[in-house]
Amino acid sequence: MTAQDDIAQVAAIVARARAAQKAFEADADQARYDRAADAAAWAIMEPSRNKALAELAVETTGLGNVPDKIIKNRRKTLGLMRDIKGVKTHGVISDDPTTGITEIARPIGVIGAVVPSTNPAATPANNIINALKCGNAVVVAPSPKGVASCELLLSYIHAEFDKLGVDHDLVQMIPAPGSKAKTQAMMELSDRVICTGSQNNVHRAQTCGTPAVAVGAGNVTVIVDETADLTGAAEKITASKTFDNATSCSSENSIIVVDAIYDAFIAALAQEGGALVKDEAQIVAKLWPDGHLNREVIAQDADKMIEALGLSGQVPEDTKFLAVETQGIGADHPLSGEKLSRVAALYRAKDYDDAQAIATRILNYQGAGHSIGIHTADDGRAVALGASLPTCRVIVNQAHTFATGGSFNNGMPFSLSMGCGSWGRNAIDDNLHWKHFIQSTKIVREIPPVEPALDDIFADYWKETDQ
Repeated sequence: MTAQDDIAQVAAIVARARAAQKAFEADADQARYDRAADAAAWAIMEPSRNKALAELAVETTGLGNVPDKIIKNRRKTLGLMRDIKGVKTHGVISDDPTTGITEIARPIGVIGAVVPSTNPAATPANNIINALKCGNAVVVAPSPKGVASCELLLSYIHAEFDKLGVDHDLVQMIPAPGSKAKTQAMMELSDRVICTGSQNNVHRAQTCGTPAVAVGAGNVTVIVDETADLTGAAEKITASKTFDNATSCSSENSIIVVDAIYDAFIAALAQEGGALVKDEAQIVAKLWPDGHLNREVIAQDADKMIEALGLSGQVPEDTKFLAVETQGIGADHPLSGEKLSRVAALYRAKDYDDAQAIATRILNYQGAGHSIGIHTADDGRAVALGASLPTCRVIVNQAHTFATGGSFNNGMPFSLSMGCGSWGRNAIDDNLHWKHFIQSTKIVREIPPVEPALDDIFADYWKETDQ
């Protein structure tokens, strides 16, 4: 096909999505929206389908591992369904006689969803469920490696749609072969873009001319202070760092440990399978052999990673991930950035204040706005981090990967996409969720005037300035 044919193909897909959305909205009530979302959720959560999607994702992307992807597909989808159950997204959603304002929920239209290869089923499913819950159609643009998973997911969703009489055109994808031109056309023709992926994709989404919700780069740093439960911290960091072979943007990339408990924490980490590595130069040379991350290391099982890094026989046999000692931060010190592997940079801080300073420097280099973790018995330190660091989330005494994107034991919305605020050059600072897939119309009526006297507003100011 020519480039012109490619654009025409995308335009036809979006046109079908728009027609399907208008029909869906015209013939819908809340139950209709909810059942469509249920269908998409069950399509990925049904155990045999979940397993098939996880296996295909690992086979075609070479990233992560099957058991953890099964858990992720189920947990993220179940959590999202919990979050949206009972939420009103159709018709009148608020009516306030005090203000005279009635608010009516309205779909956005066609959602263009750009999704990454790291979660080629879970992320599209999350976007699709949110879109349907709010009465939208959605067109997904998967990464090249994620095409097969997305095709299989959509086939499962369409099979569930058939049970409800829902139009397949409500959920479509850009067909293979993918291209930047096709994705660009989809973004320009959609009514809202949702983008999770590389910073190049995020930049293109935010400059395509269509209102876009995109996310920033992850590079999670976690502090372990002298008050922490060291055994618990080591256990949680290990579970988080190794989950799905560190494909998540919420996986710990740097661990900062205060000097007073450094040796004790390293011992606790070793008990969990975290191996201390002192030869930073060897790791850097093997992890970035040509200036780019080594694909034989990225998101691989521990044994493959260890072999690719030339550490066979040099670390314990039960090693699950590597903690590499370093002090460098910035472009000349790649260990301080995101590694997408079972490798974490390890910093030894003189004290807590030094740990906070190191964390600030790391975030200012990469990952500003995303999140930071802290293991501590002093909740005041967590609050202070939130008041001073360039971050939208401070995860306290939790396994970061499981907590940041929503957990059954914290109050964050379940999501695979984390907004990073102005620090990460994003329009949102919270987890992507249903509210980003809806808009509303306000009916505004006249009410009795609510006009303050000048003294009501300026009395304190006049008093302070002797006026």
